[in-house]
Amino acid sequence: MKFGQFDSICAENALIVCPLLGQGNGLGLQPTCYARNLEVVKTGVLIFQPAALFIRIVTIFMCGIMIFHISSKYTAVGRKEMVTFFYLFLLDTILSMLLVSNIIPMAWQGYHYFVAIDFGLVVACFWCLMLNGFISFQFMEDGTRLSVWGVRLSSLVIGLFSAFVAIATFESVAGFHRGNPVLLWVMMYVFTGVCLVVYIVSQILLVFKTMRDRWPLGDITFGVVFFAMGQIITIGISNTICRGSKHYLDGTFFGACSVLLAVMFVYKYWDSITKEDLEFSVGGKQNVWEHQQPQHGYSHGGY
Repeated sequence: MKFGQFDSICAENALIVCPLLGQGNGLGLQPTCYARNLEVVKTGVLIFQPAALFIRIVTIFMCGIMIFHISSKYTAVGRKEMVTFFYLFLLDTILSMLLVSNIIPMAWQGYHYFVAIDFGLVVACFWCLMLNGFISFQFMEDGTRLSVWGVRLSSLVIGLFSAFVAIATFESVAGFHRGNPVLLWVMMYVFTGVCLVVYIVSQILLVFKTMRDRWPLGDITFGVVFFAMGQIITIGISNTICRGSKHYLDGTFFGACSVLLAVMFVYKYWDSITKEDLEFSVGGKQNVWEHQQPQHGYSHGGY
């Protein structure tokens, strides 16, 4: 994988941004092998990546369940901030489903704008997740306007900037060029990677410093493993899977499965370290994890 270039990545797997990159031959960057399309009976409509479409529908359903449970933990620390991450992930899943499946067709003139919005949502998701890691340390009171709107507005700014980078790259304007998408690549892999590493490290420190139990580390580990598997499959062995399955599946399907599992472990980890005060909650369950009392005489319930 060459720094700043999508050529080898897009040759392995059909990422959403790939058809809009390249030297301007009109075809964009195409994968060597991709999953079969599905024709809707008697309509002539082609559905791309039907297996990936199915798993994204499952993801939307699961994301709705996780949002409901997070919203139901009325007194849990960081509830409003964490649910913002899941709403962003839900929006990204819905939009990427429409783009990957060709429900929003590539031939449509506004297609690249939706791809840019999707790219902005992806980057905003990682940024929001990192901020939730900081919320865990109670640098500011969670649930306040400063905390909640700080997360929301900063995620919006990051998302809009990322979408601008994407659309400027696709249109080859403002000094950007679709044949040399360096900043797009940096935002997609370097910036999001830094956000993810910061979140993981911060949560490991949180568990070791404030928790009696170490079981939440298992949730972090499984989440990292599934996410890493998704990246390896998507970038590294998608063509191998595609040829081996005779074009019925490719890395897009397994990558979407891995992302879903990784996000589910983000939820499971957050649920395991948050304690709800049942005296003030409605219909919630008390969490089994307890906060380790600091030796300096202060504490804040929840983490």
